[in-house]
Amino acid sequence: MQHLYFDDITVNQEVPNLIKGPLTTMHIMRWSSAMENWHRIHYDLPFAVNHDKLPGVLINGTLKQQFIIQLLKDWIKPNGWIWKVNFQFRSMSIAGETLVTWGRVESKTITKEYGLINLNLGIKNKKNEETSPGTAVVAIPFRNGPTLPYPFKPPIYLTNDQVA
Repeated sequence: MQHLYFDDITVNQEVPNLIKGPLTTMHIMRWSSAMENWHRIHYDLPFAVNHDKLPGVLINGTLKQQFIIQLLKDWIKPNGWIWKVNFQFRSMSIAGETLVTWGRVESKTITKEYGLINLNLGIKNKKNEETSPGTAVVAIPFRNGPTLPYPFKPPIYLTNDQVA
């Protein structure tokens, strides 16, 4: 398994996309069952459309949240840590869609023990519309530095003269 190091990451670098789908009602229902979310909008098409006036069976927000975490985890493994994630659900995603989770490096920060990577990220639908914009901060070791501490410790920032 190849390791990712702070020294090798550049601003505007793209994180490899995570593509999921097409997501069927069965995928959505299985996730709902695992999460014990029994709302009928996640498996009952007539209920979702006729009762709740939705465009179809909705993909769970928690499933989309998991896609964002998987994107980050897959990129930084095995030696990085996800520190902060923030995103919004701005539009619905429905059964039958293929979702593309993406990320891009916005900036880099050096701390005393490791580097922090600030990312813009989100999920796009089949129309290439952003449905879930967000940001994240991941911690990555320096190429010749120590491994990241476990348990993860919040960073100690260096002075402005030492920031990348």
